[in-house]
Amino acid sequence: MSLVDHLVVLAPSLAEGVAWCEATLGVVPGPGGEHPLMGTHNRLIPITTPTFPHAYLEIIAINSEAVPQRAACAKRWFDLDDEAVQARLRTQGPHLAHWVAEVPDLPRALAALGAQGLDRGRVVAASRPTPQGLLRWQISVRDDGQRLLDGCLPTLIQWGDTHPTQTMADQGVALESLQLTHPEAGTLRQALDAVGLGGIPVRTGPARLQARLHTPRGPVELFS
Repeated sequence: MSLVDHLVVLAPSLAEGVAWCEATLGVVPGPGGEHPLMGTHNRLIPITTPTFPHAYLEIIAINSEAVPQRAACAKRWFDLDDEAVQARLRTQGPHLAHWVAEVPDLPRALAALGAQGLDRGRVVAASRPTPQGLLRWQISVRDDGQRLLDGCLPTLIQWGDTHPTQTMADQGVALESLQLTHPEAGTLRQALDAVGLGGIPVRTGPARLQARLHTPRGPVELFS
């Protein structure tokens, strides 16, 4: 079964992302980890509900002290090396930029998108240590780092034996809805249907992700 896995909030630095989270959602994000392959690091917040049972929010930034282990010609995920994205982060600060979907069979899902002419990237195996043991996953990564369809087409992930939300402490934040708007709504709708995400609403209009959250500060809407 395919599910919304996590929302991606890009930040100019992890410290700025943490400050944004406290000001916007009213909570301090929980621990995350390092991504040596990409030279990034993150902090995490569970946002699970019965509708979104595995959902969490990821605040991610480039780790200025790390050197990515990927080939020099390859870009970081989520368009983090894109100058326009970095310019927006410098001027506007942290913001919702993308989302990731969990699929039961990553190669098969990528093939389904490929049949529609959408190259979501190749399968990359990744892991990071946690106090509970090694967390393992496979994720779709393009060498150019592009999110595709203005961030509305999700990156795809397949987890190993453990999902990270299983060990996250509840912080009183819950995902109530996720809605996508894009000028190529038909293409986006077909792509989501192909990977088992038919329940995600898609509308025609300017490209935008819209997530509604219940938080200790009350209802909060995040927009890309």
